[in-house]
Amino acid sequence: MLKAVLFDMDGVIVDTEPLHRKAYYQMFEDVNIEVNETLYESFTGQSTINICKRLVDHFSLTEAPETLVNIKRKHFKYLFENDSSLVLIDGVLERIKDYHANGLKLVVASSASMPNIERIFDRFDLNQYFVGKFSGADLKKSKPHPEIFIKAAEHTGFDKSECMVIEDSTNGIKAAHSAGIFCVGFKSEHSLGQDYSKANIVISDFEEVAYSKAYKFFKH
Repeated sequence: MLKAVLFDMDGVIVDTEPLHRKAYYQMFEDVNIEVNETLYESFTGQSTINICKRLVDHFSLTEAPETLVNIKRKHFKYLFENDSSLVLIDGVLERIKDYHANGLKLVVASSASMPNIERIFDRFDLNQYFVGKFSGADLKKSKPHPEIFIKAAEHTGFDKSECMVIEDSTNGIKAAHSAGIFCVGFKSEHSLGQDYSKANIVISDFEEVAYSKAYKFFKH
């Protein structure tokens, strides 16, 4: 029986990807590197520090990964406060309220930094629905490592067989699969080029995973 839902944030709850993209490309310009689309897409679902470590290695940069992180976060913070295009993903607030009203425990498990998670939750008044927040930036291993989902599931107090993950990225889906947790792959226009083959089910509309339909789709 479904008792808890573990949400990824970027691309699932909110579409910060355009803002992250702008911030990353401003940072690439600042450190004078050219990142092609294939390399950029491979970053989806990874923490900023791990992405910056890869960039330092890939381009043999003299800057420390932490320096790149700080540059990117400075740009993101500015965009977050000044770019009006930031909105919740269609249908997700209705689903969050639906799950909460039906007694499910909700946890966010995101590769985003905790300050960014808090910014999103404050801006869209989401704290009232969630019992916990986990940031991959605070853990030793980021997605596709399963650590974040194992910890998030433990936090609910339920067995992982009673939990469900909603993810939109290859790395996040791999992490849920490795954790042995039922995974809904959310396929939208915000998550192009991702691999959904390890998801238990794939959806493109949150209505497909309404609580009233759990007996149909949640099979563990």
